[in-house]
Amino acid sequence: MSENKFSVKKHFFSSLFDQNPILVQLLGTCPTLAVSTTVVNGIGMGLSATAVLVLSNLLISLLRKFIPKQVRIAAYIVIISGFVTAVELLIKAFLPSLDKSLGLFIPLIVVNCIILARAEAFASKNGPVVSMIDGLFMGVGFTFALGILGLIREVLGSGSVLGYTIPGFKPILFFALPAGAFLTLGCLIAAVNYILALSKNKKGGSK
Repeated sequence: MSENKFSVKKHFFSSLFDQNPILVQLLGTCPTLAVSTTVVNGIGMGLSATAVLVLSNLLISLLRKFIPKQVRIAAYIVIISGFVTAVELLIKAFLPSLDKSLGLFIPLIVVNCIILARAEAFASKNGPVVSMIDGLFMGVGFTFALGILGLIREVLGSGSVLGYTIPGFKPILFFALPAGAFLTLGCLIAAVNYILALSKNKKGGSK
């Protein structure tokens, strides 16, 4: 996408819905399924990945003309790993409970295919400003999907919201387990794709 054709509004809604990295592109499903047991865990993971996306996109865009094509993936991983380490240390220092909940999935952001995909497909071909915006919006889409999934699983699997117990609700343990994560994510993906299909059909019928 060239910078003169870049639309902030269109790119934002695209990252939330028709190009959502989890619900449409099916990227980053491993951390999505693992950490989405609660809203806090989901949003914490999403914001961590967003910070890395924005910063790595910025630096990769600035260095895109200096990185040889033959070693670009290795260079991207080195850049991303530096920012992941910084984010991990900040979480350990200021949010120890979140660090304990997310565990190894913070360091594994280094090989998160969402971040590598945006580095290769966007940041390496565009300027620093739009690359940062792209990273921010894709991170927001990632966080949005993780938050929704975490909310559903927390309510159904634990009978609580943000740690507060829902009176009179009997939790269903299945949704707190890995199998429940697969089922919930599958249902969300199906619902999003159904809504997108309806939207495209309406647009096609109005022409």
